[in-house]
Order: sequence, then structure tokens, then C-alpha cells
Amino acid sequence: MLKILQIVFSIIAFSLSAYGLITRDFQLNFLMIFFLGLFMLTLGIKEFQRERKAYGWFLIGVFLFSIFVSIQGFVLL
Repeated sequence: MLKILQIVFSIIAFSLSAYGLITRDFQLNFLMIFFLGLFMLTLGIKEFQRERKAYGWFLIGVFLFSIFVSIQGFVLL
């Protein structure tokens, strides 16, 4: 299940970033950062399952920071 979520979140983030680069419209960057954060969350959960706690905590921290940045980007839009 996590593998499917990783693929879905990465495809969405890649699509949003490609759209922004092609059209030079960067108003959807907060969504791209949001989905990249969700991707990092799935990676963190996977690392916890592999008993690699330090890397898992690091990825959870990256997730929290990216969600914070995404919310700030949405509010300031």
C-alpha cells in the first residue's frame, strides 16, 4: 500500500512541477510541496518499518517542515 502511495504522490508532484516549468505559472508550487511532503511521510513510515529509526525521524521532520511551508505558501497566495 505504501508503495502505491509513494508512486501516486511522486507522480502528482512531478506533474505539478512540470506544469509550472512549462507554463511558467508557479501558483501551484504549494501543492507540489504538499505532495512532496506526503511522499516523504510515506518514506518515513517505510523506514520505521525497516527499523531505521533515525532516518525515519529525519523524513518525518522533512514532512512536517514541508507541510508548514506549503500552508504558508497557501496563506500568502
